Amino acid sequence: QVQLVESGGGLVQAGGSLRLSCAASGRTFSTYAMGWFRQAPGKEREFVAAISWSGSITAYGDSVKGRFTISRDGAKNTVYLQMNSLKPEDTAVYSCASKPGMPRMWAYEYAYWGQGTQVTVSS
Repeated sequence: QVQLVESGGGLVQAGGSLRLSCAASGRTFSTYAMGWFRQAPGKEREFVAAISWSGSITAYGDSVKGRFTISRDGAKNTVYLQMNSLKPEDTAVYSCASKPGMPRMWAYEYAYWGQGTQVTVSS
């Protein structure tokens, strides 16, 4: 069993930065891939980024490439999402998720989910 708790969301102006954290508990964290997804009101859940258990493989959604960076700290059982050059269209609830095996962009493959943290970008 893996439990995930996100933090770091908030209100920021366009062009600003935020760093989200996802703290994981459970002994399988070190062997699980981690992902970040987001969902805005009235929209489908969107893949943001994913990282392998070793941190050597990362993947990003097209809308965030070059602006967001995913990383993980095994010693702290935490995965991060550094978000730079934020835009109003980045406004959403951001959730982290974990899965065994390789990182993927499809939400249905992820077994465990956090509650989410709200990110609001004002113009």
